[in-house]
Amino acid sequence: MNFLILAAGTRNKIVQYFKKTFAGVGTVVATDASNLGPAIYDADKYYVVPSIMALGYIDQILDICKNEKIDGVLSLIDPELSLLAANVERFREIGTTVIGSSYELCEMALDKMQMYKWLVDHDYKCARSWIDKEKFYKAVNAGEVTYPVFVKPYRGSASISISKVNDKETIEQLFAHEDDLMIQEFLDGQEIGADVYIDMISGEVVSIFTKKKIRMRAGETDKAVSFKDPTLFELIEKFVLEAGYKGQIDIDIFEIDGQYYFSEVNPRFGGGYPHAYESGCDHMNLILENLRGNANQKNIGAYDEGIYMMKYNEVKTVKI
Repeated sequence: MNFLILAAGTRNKIVQYFKKTFAGVGTVVATDASNLGPAIYDADKYYVVPSIMALGYIDQILDICKNEKIDGVLSLIDPELSLLAANVERFREIGTTVIGSSYELCEMALDKMQMYKWLVDHDYKCARSWIDKEKFYKAVNAGEVTYPVFVKPYRGSASISISKVNDKETIEQLFAHEDDLMIQEFLDGQEIGADVYIDMISGEVVSIFTKKKIRMRAGETDKAVSFKDPTLFELIEKFVLEAGYKGQIDIDIFEIDGQYYFSEVNPRFGGGYPHAYESGCDHMNLILENLRGNANQKNIGAYDEGIYMMKYNEVKTVKI
């Protein structure tokens, strides 16, 4: 039973967890576009591959799967999720299961306006958003929204090119120098992260871990504390099943005056997942059981509250 982790990058903990789970069962293989991606050296075997935009990239990944007899594969970066989903049948033909959601859901995760419209259409609370700045100005004049707001690319990830804006003049400057921007209402509340696993066989939500974010760094959770709220678990389960996600997902949520607002969904392992694993939510084992053909039992909220996560820097040294 062999597993492939694409775009491992600096996600050393994710690779280590998979290696621990698959020890004595099979081999964990990792890839990255650079031989200076430290996480590849925690795998049993690694490959340095071209950029996902390179001609023939997916064929090279399929060749790795054939040569290494890979049973399951996933990626740790957003742009590659759609690529895997679009080729899920090609992987299936060689006996490899893509752990992830559908192409449509992976694309919706990348397109923040598409996600916003889906949430509104399905009656979930979320930050109001605009692509048309003139419509936003009308909303400001009508007293429907106030500054500050966020201006960001409506396609993107990792909190790249996000600006907190306090006036119309700054919005005009940003829109004049960059295309494909959106304006998003500023949600002033407690930010929450949820690590969720939806069984690849049964389609059931079998694990949910939630944490209150204390500090963010470079778009990822730097410090957080675990907590439980049955109401939030129920809301997450409803949302996930209604949308149709599969496998591992990471959800950003805000709590404002006792109400939960959905922000973004990443259909992959998030940077803060080690908090869930170290608290007892072993989603690597859930993946292994699915690859064995076994559906996992529902075990939502199987962790202790009040467990703090604090990230810190480590150093990897290798001779290349």
